[in-house]
Amino acid sequence: MEAPAQQLTQLLQAWHGGDQGALEKLIPVVYDELRRLARRYMSDERPDHTLQTTALVNEAYLRLVDAAQFNWESRAHFFGVCAALMRRILVDFARARQAQKRGGDVPNLELEEALAAGVPRDANLVAIDDALQALAVVDARKSQVVELRFFGGLSVKETAEVLKVSEETVLRDWKLAKSWLKRELSGER
Repeated sequence: MEAPAQQLTQLLQAWHGGDQGALEKLIPVVYDELRRLARRYMSDERPDHTLQTTALVNEAYLRLVDAAQFNWESRAHFFGVCAALMRRILVDFARARQAQKRGGDVPNLELEEALAAGVPRDANLVAIDDALQALAVVDARKSQVVELRFFGGLSVKETAEVLKVSEETVLRDWKLAKSWLKRELSGER
């Protein structure tokens, strides 16, 4: 695992440096992992969802091409950004779908339900996204921890690496963020 991670980091840095050939070499290296992330997101979407796994990967790829200016630090950083892009794509899709339905009742969602079920469906995904944005205003790092762990599927160690904090800090932030989000999503004050 160490050699591919090091190879990936080198390709990411070369791409950031303007080497378009590095991007061509990068895609086959990361494609399977991007599909795994997309499958994880799509597995809990409604069965009749018009966006498919491959389309989600392709949309994320198109947005990544525009993100060459990122200074990719590691494999974990790259996949954290990819997870955020995929979440953003699905949230945008869900918001557009809700707008087409002219609103409707958005049910409250307990964070524990969302964590147990994986990525939630349309309205719930929007509710979690709204709550995460509110958390980011209060504490950006805690919001990033949720983004990387819950949506990105990164381990505590990988999350700590991306955020440049200790694993203990990630665990503490994760615990506090879950409590904050649970309260926010349940409508309690």
